[in-house]
Amino acid sequence: MSTQDDTDAVRRITAVHPRPDDERLMPYAPAVRVAAPADILFISGSTSSPLYHQHPHVADEHRHPVDIESQTHRAMAGIKLVLDAEGLTWRHVVKVTKYLTDMRDMDGMVTVLAAYFGDWKPASTTVCINALSTPGARVELDMIAVRPTGSAATRST
Repeated sequence: MSTQDDTDAVRRITAVHPRPDDERLMPYAPAVRVAAPADILFISGSTSSPLYHQHPHVADEHRHPVDIESQTHRAMAGIKLVLDAEGLTWRHVVKVTKYLTDMRDMDGMVTVLAAYFGDWKPASTTVCINALSTPGARVELDMIAVRPTGSAATRST
């Protein structure tokens, strides 16, 4: 954040920990409070496929890396495009939903997410599903971000 207004706005997004002494045990916040008013951005699911791709799918556009870490980095890159376009950062993300095709991939995925979020831990849900939109995709992430209004990052549409 580049201005005092932006810093103040981000301070209006806080993690809620009913048991603060146990916060260190969690890779996410049990809840996130956003002091109103705020704009809310719902970010569609992102896999390791390119954010923009043809529909119906063309197989050559959906060649996924084998390892969960690379797939997670690529999914995060798609989400970062959206955040950047809106003038937001990872700190503005308040909720992450993670879809995995194999729960054994959770630790590798969480390690990658931590590199992006740093000390910030948004609220989070992980769901194990049978398959994703293209063969070989192992992770899909969707997110909700907020921009408290009154910040310098507020966009007019």
